Amino acid sequence: MAKATLEREVFGKTADGKTVHRVKIAGGGLTAHVLSWGAVIQDLRLAGHAPPLTLGFDNFDDYLHHSSYFGATPGRCANRIAGGRFTLDGKAYQLERNEKGVTHLHGGSDNVAKRNWTIVEHDTDRVILKIVDPDGRAGYPGNCTIQATYWVHGDGELSVTYETISDQPTLANVCQHAYFNLDGEETALGHDLMIAADHYLPTDEQQIPTGEERPVEGTAFDFREMSPMKRFHDGEQALYDHNFCLSRERTAKRSVVLARSVNSGVALEVRTTEPGVQFYAAFKLNVPVPGLEGRKYGPFAGFCLETQVWPDAINHEGFPRAVLRPGEVLRQETDYIFTRS
Repeated sequence: MAKATLEREVFGKTADGKTVHRVKIAGGGLTAHVLSWGAVIQDLRLAGHAPPLTLGFDNFDDYLHHSSYFGATPGRCANRIAGGRFTLDGKAYQLERNEKGVTHLHGGSDNVAKRNWTIVEHDTDRVILKIVDPDGRAGYPGNCTIQATYWVHGDGELSVTYETISDQPTLANVCQHAYFNLDGEETALGHDLMIAADHYLPTDEQQIPTGEERPVEGTAFDFREMSPMKRFHDGEQALYDHNFCLSRERTAKRSVVLARSVNSGVALEVRTTEPGVQFYAAFKLNVPVPGLEGRKYGPFAGFCLETQVWPDAINHEGFPRAVLRPGEVLRQETDYIFTRS
């Protein structure tokens, strides 16, 4: 049998003239297109289900100007850090405050989700990308190397593995920032959701955790059983952009989330090693240009399930560890398993 042809094409060019490639991987009934820029999952499809499973763009320029981390890999430290400040081994650091001049978000304005990665391996069902985040960028100590592996296999399974190393003590925490929509409707509010978490992190006006770990019981954050994403708090649609506490440390991979479209019957199970999942219902989206297949991306057009360390962990005693030291390998694994009923 002849070996399948590997598909790789030029998708665009960065402002400094670097070529952005798009590669195709397929297996287990899934087909994914992945960009070298930001290690972005640009498009993801399930056999027998016509609409895309994730939000994205057909044109590279739209990623540069209109993407809210669609399918990207933010880091070196994903999510928010209060005031961009932290202390490590007795030394104080000030990171770039790239969110409204107040907080540090997703590793800074030129974080690894907004730079071109190197494709180090590409097979029919797998792609491996790598990037070096240099010492001092956005204020981070150490040269940090991040490797991303995307593998489609089994029965509707996309496995994502991130491996990070550093030559100095630093913060490290990356995640896959896909926005899912399992039915192709204009909003994702027709989904049910289960999150295996007894607590979540309430936040202040800057969306920084207050330090409290609040029980979900009796609140709009209780997704311990399958519940509609469309639910109300004080008479209005509940707005979710919060960390759900799965565990206090990284563990063996286990099932933590189940999402299902009541319209299409497509379901997504998430299995991860990570101690937290940031559920963002995309209520802030208002994209002025068309998405994949000309789709409109307004509020609630998709939802994120960012498996990661809890936000601002470095500044809260008792939160999971977010420090990476020389000689250690930070390995973060998440499986996204899609099924049709």
